[in-house]
Amino acid sequence: MKKLFALVMASLMVMMCFAGCGGAKDGSDLQYIKDKGKFVVGITEYEPMDYKDENGQWTGFDAELSRLFAQELGVECEFFLLADWGQKFNELKDKNIDAIWNGMTISDDVRANTSCSDPYVVNAQVIVMKADRVADYPDAESVKDLQFAVEDGSVAEEVLDGMGITDYLKLQDMAMALLEVSSGTADACVIDITMAGAMIGEGTGYPDLAQGVALTQEQYGVGFRQDSDVTKVFNEFMDKLMADGTLDALAQKYQLTLVKD
Repeated sequence: MKKLFALVMASLMVMMCFAGCGGAKDGSDLQYIKDKGKFVVGITEYEPMDYKDENGQWTGFDAELSRLFAQELGVECEFFLLADWGQKFNELKDKNIDAIWNGMTISDDVRANTSCSDPYVVNAQVIVMKADRVADYPDAESVKDLQFAVEDGSVAEEVLDGMGITDYLKLQDMAMALLEVSSGTADACVIDITMAGAMIGEGTGYPDLAQGVALTQEQYGVGFRQDSDVTKVFNEFMDKLMADGTLDALAQKYQLTLVKD
């Protein structure tokens, strides 16, 4: 009986060893995406990076790029609207999405919670307010008594905290922050300069708003799961698009500035 028990235990150990050895191979994030046949991209509605066209289809700089990358992987591209930007890392970890790809500023928080790609687009956090008030607030020090609106979980929130500003509204996304300023509920908001360029001023939905002082200079990156082997593949893919001119053409189309060595 003891010999039989020993044989059974030995067999179990061998099986566990094979399972463990196979687990390293099966643990490839790239293979996981290929096996399921789709690349799920976590986004918010954020022009000019990800937004819907007149036919209700997702478009924008990041949307176009993510489709090209999915094509490179040989899978379908699927967009997952992140209702709560503050939960983006959990959505990635839980495999509800395969990447956070939405004009995401590379920050210490992003580096700590994702396998972040090389930077690809230049960004800045800027103050937006009613156009007739901009001249009254020429620098960061002058805005400290304003009532702000920011996207919850965003770099803008970190910037205000770093400035010692605690009087601000936390909202679902940057578009809602703009709405608060336009309606007069908030004095100003802090948003990405890329969105400001697309959403405010003459010929936009917010012609009464204007860009004020810039608070930071930043860069965008794509966040993959920690230790993901997809990051290296993506960086090589972007290098190829930079070399053949595809990225330059896309950046010109959406009026963005690329990060170049």
